[in-house]
Amino acid sequence: MEDQQSDTKLKDSANRTIGEIVADDYRTARVFENHGIDFCCGGKIPLSSICRDKGIELAVIEQELAAAKVASLDRSLNYSAWELPFFMDFIVNTHHAYLHENMGQIAGYARKIAEVHGSNHPETIEIAEIFSKIVTDLTDHLQYEEEVFFPAIKRCDAAGKSHVVPDATDLESIRDGLEKLQKEHEEVGDAIHRIRHLARDYEIPGDVCNTFMLTYQKLKEFEEDLHKHVHLENNILFPKAAQLFSNERRM
Repeated sequence: MEDQQSDTKLKDSANRTIGEIVADDYRTARVFENHGIDFCCGGKIPLSSICRDKGIELAVIEQELAAAKVASLDRSLNYSAWELPFFMDFIVNTHHAYLHENMGQIAGYARKIAEVHGSNHPETIEIAEIFSKIVTDLTDHLQYEEEVFFPAIKRCDAAGKSHVVPDATDLESIRDGLEKLQKEHEEVGDAIHRIRHLARDYEIPGDVCNTFMLTYQKLKEFEEDLHKHVHLENNILFPKAAQLFSNERRM
């Protein structure tokens, strides 16, 4: 009987997407990071599929996920349970703030090491170019979220709680924003993965200066923050926003 229950649990987990697993318990994110599995932009892929593609035993991943869930859980980070307005404010005050404060500095460092080390490390030239485009794209992306998409969600959420029909313009903004923002997440995800590839997983060459080392450390930090940021939006916020739109269509 116990073996049968274990098999059922394994099958259920195998059919769930990476994003769903991490959305339910963020402690599992570290497992996917350790195996080089994208849980943010690639979060819609079932666990069984990604294990098959990467040649990883499903049972191994299951054991590691179970072990991760044993670790102490910070209940304040139960993102899925947060109210939408508070959740979006958290994203802005934490992840948007990080980007606003660090993108320009990292771009400056990337340009500097490209100028100084580009002859011996030509990959730094492409890294600087890619990151410059990331800054331009993300600046527009953040502005759209903060000024259009998030306010529309807040107004629709408030309307629903007051049993009032949401404004049609806000619903349209949510629908258009979901398509636009997810596409942009995929693009920036591809770009930062390209940077990681060019930087050889941020390995520090032996003939470089401290600024080079700092730049790679900052790029790695940027990628880690971006993964969490995109996960929170793709796998938690966007499905809840889509539910607001779907509820109204059924009325």
